[in-house]
Amino acid sequence: MEFISSLRTKKLSPHTVAAYERDLQLISRIAAGQAGVSVEELAVADISGRLMRGAFADFAEPRSPASVNRAWSAWNQFLTFCVAEGLLEGNPMGAVPRPKQPAKAPKPLLGDGSASATLLRRIADGAREARDPWVERDLVVLALALVTGMRSAELLGVTLGSIGGAPGDRRVQVVGKGGKTRSLPIEAPIEHLIDDYLRSRLLRFGLDSLPRSAPLLVDTKNRPLQRGGLQYLVRQCYRYAGISDRVQRGTLVHALRHEFATRLAERGATAHELMELLGHSSIVTGQAYIASTAREVRQAARGNPAYNVLDGLRSPGGS
Repeated sequence: MEFISSLRTKKLSPHTVAAYERDLQLISRIAAGQAGVSVEELAVADISGRLMRGAFADFAEPRSPASVNRAWSAWNQFLTFCVAEGLLEGNPMGAVPRPKQPAKAPKPLLGDGSASATLLRRIADGAREARDPWVERDLVVLALALVTGMRSAELLGVTLGSIGGAPGDRRVQVVGKGGKTRSLPIEAPIEHLIDDYLRSRLLRFGLDSLPRSAPLLVDTKNRPLQRGGLQYLVRQCYRYAGISDRVQRGTLVHALRHEFATRLAERGATAHELMELLGHSSIVTGQAYIASTAREVRQAARGNPAYNVLDGLRSPGGS
């Protein structure tokens, strides 16, 4: 299908393209059934706002708002493509309402903000028990996620050549969603951890050097670390560091990304700065981290004059 080919030129992930294709096929079958024709007989020119509204009503009933919104986006892009190709005079998706999705709250590690420090210290001390322990590698995985906020796929995509700059001014080039690149600063402490890890890697595998094209993160057989291996590694680190109860449901590696953004927001990072560091296309998500810390709300509440009165009521020797 020409439309599916056009999606690939947008550099969407294969997962997203496959999901769009499934949504197009499924709703086509629903629409054809409602029109009383086979899918093969359903022509683009026959697609109307009323037909799409009815098909989406059936599609949406057993599905989540996120699934419906994804399907809506797929069909909106498809029918916009049809208009551009002269197959339709207008896009009928304007007649199909979209469900509202509740804003997703950030999910950093729970507690008083000390969980990430506990995680790093205990893993550095060798708390993680493994068949073939590799403390230097485990520590780089956790630390890099916590100081850059990279997504899982971004972490796995970093090569030795992705790290550049003079000592003390190094940056990591990251390829994010949609093939967009961004440059993330790293400071001396993480530089030293990476250097220690690479030395341990050369010794472990009896190598003299590593090419710049080599992946930064590898498994214990020197193969590129995969998504499942990364998830298992991080889960085990949480367990042996004793902080599994601080990891919110539905997060794993992503909890480290939320932890990164939340702690920066607590220390005054702006929504624009968070958007740049996290690789978001909108400033809205960055604002969610700031709202979750309630920094500005607390600052406003602190100005309440009642606090001055209460402070004055304390006796010099009072508690």
